Amino acid sequence: METYTGKSILKGIAIGRILFYSKEEQVVQRRSVQDVDAEKDRYEQAKETAVRQLNELYEKALKEVGEVNAAIFEVHAMMLEDEDFNDSILNMIEGQKVNAEYAVAATGDNFSQMFAQMEDEYFQARSADIKDIAERVVRILQGRSGVDTLGEEPVILAAKDLAPSETVQMDKSKLLGFVTELGSSNSHTAILARTMNIPALIGIPVGEDLNGKMAVIDGNKGELIVDPDKVVLEEYRGRQEEQRRQRELLQELKGKEDITLDGKHIKLFANIGSVGDIAKVLENDADGIGLFRSEFLYLEKQDYPTEEEQFQAYRSALEMMAGRKVVIRTLDIGADKQADYFQLDHEENPAMGYRAIRICLDRPEVFKTQLRALLRASAYGNLAIMYPMIISVDEVRKIKRIVASIQAEFDAGEIPYGKIEQGIMIETPAAVMISRELAEEVDFFSIGTNDLTQYTLAIDRQNAKLDNIYDSHHPAVLRMIQMTVENGHKGGCWVGICGELGADTSLTEDFLKMGVDELSVSPAQVLPIRKIIRNTRLL
Repeated sequence: METYTGKSILKGIAIGRILFYSKEEQVVQRRSVQDVDAEKDRYEQAKETAVRQLNELYEKALKEVGEVNAAIFEVHAMMLEDEDFNDSILNMIEGQKVNAEYAVAATGDNFSQMFAQMEDEYFQARSADIKDIAERVVRILQGRSGVDTLGEEPVILAAKDLAPSETVQMDKSKLLGFVTELGSSNSHTAILARTMNIPALIGIPVGEDLNGKMAVIDGNKGELIVDPDKVVLEEYRGRQEEQRRQRELLQELKGKEDITLDGKHIKLFANIGSVGDIAKVLENDADGIGLFRSEFLYLEKQDYPTEEEQFQAYRSALEMMAGRKVVIRTLDIGADKQADYFQLDHEENPAMGYRAIRICLDRPEVFKTQLRALLRASAYGNLAIMYPMIISVDEVRKIKRIVASIQAEFDAGEIPYGKIEQGIMIETPAAVMISRELAEEVDFFSIGTNDLTQYTLAIDRQNAKLDNIYDSHHPAVLRMIQMTVENGHKGGCWVGICGELGADTSLTEDFLKMGVDELSVSPAQVLPIRKIIRNTRLL
């Protein structure tokens, strides 16, 4: 039995076998083979496995994000059945007597380059698809797992590091918890772990030697226990059962109002990263969605999502929420959230660089595509649009002019859209200081405490070395929240908190006494926060 100590992202206990995930590209070596027929059979079996995986992913995505967004998996399965592609691989195995991995990788490279050189943009885009399916088959042949193929049994995922784009692809039903060596407790990957409500640790040395071993994540102590003995295992199973009983007690709060003892109603919403998270929102009885991180529609793709793809996702969210408010944040990419096709330059300080609304206003064709999709979807529910990283009144006015121009275009074309609220994230000291003026321009504020804390304290929240002084309870941060609430109300705005601090139960009563109108937290935190709200007296 070995115990490793790291830092906990989410308290709780997970028990299961470890799956070590390596995202490092594997070098495919060329080997000569004697039994050509056996090598062909290896390829055929790997191809069948890949097709089955893709069909399963298609069915899963169909339920979670709709037909348009699921179609990519169907396309990939069809490509794997392409006669020319298969003939090339089989001919290479037979003619050159090489291993299947090499034949697949070489054919994938050849076809990918061929498509990339075509003039038609559609076929150019298929280049990345060919590379993706070839990598999937090679991975199967080598016995490696990808983040979207975690296996049949739920596992504890161990990795050197995980990017947000990798985390969002995971089959959440197969994850008991995850452990990484790198990363910060304030990173977006950590935030996703909290949204998924799974125990997670960072700062744990991990390697392939852990693969397949039984382990326990103790999120309360920040420990990973590998190969626990029978006594320790039984002890943790008992603790896990006690946690289950505590969750059952909270279930009694379902259907109850979010109202203080002296009658103030609070909007208690949930933060999500994809349409697939809405099941957790409904399961935990949130009043609405206070933060839909739309950038994950971009991070999980290899090219810009189309207007139709985005429309289908937003429409699904609004329809599933059946009239409850859905606050969708426009594209917030940059810093630790990167997509290759955006071709963003390397920056020395990306957290304070070219990101979020700055990219959107600089690339209006990308921004307008998203806004059009959002406005079309607004006809199907209660939509509020939220703009991130605002630092000036001028930015807000530019945005409103773009929205108004699209609405005028829709009116002329008789394209239906609904009434929307428009709001901004308050996540910079600049926005706090001019919040009185900003309140005159928008319908609501949502305070992003994660970035507000890092900018106020001049601490990069991605830097694990600074975790010990990253203090979201700092008096300066709390005073900025208070100032934002007061100025927002003076300007006629409702004011919420959507950052991780909103789920900090030690501050819930303080926020309510500050006058905060809405708290948006990870779905699993809704009922614990509801309990505090219902036991709080403000006067």
